[in-house]
Amino acid sequence: MAVMKVLEIMANSDKSWEDATRKAVKKAGETIKGIKSVFVQSQSAVVDGDKVTEFRVNLKVTFEIK
Repeated sequence: MAVMKVLEIMANSDKSWEDATRKAVKKAGETIKGIKSVFVQSQSAVVDGDKVTEFRVNLKVTFEIK
């Protein structure tokens, strides 16, 4: 049996929601080992005039505790 923990993370990118997700996983992976999955809980964007300037994601990161 594995023991799993879930951590909420917020991340942003000026490129895309996918890029924000990748950045969050990469940053979390610097201190958390055994990441098994991420669940994108919500997405949002910052708009300036008629242009999207920032993509934001709220993630739930699941990892195994040993």
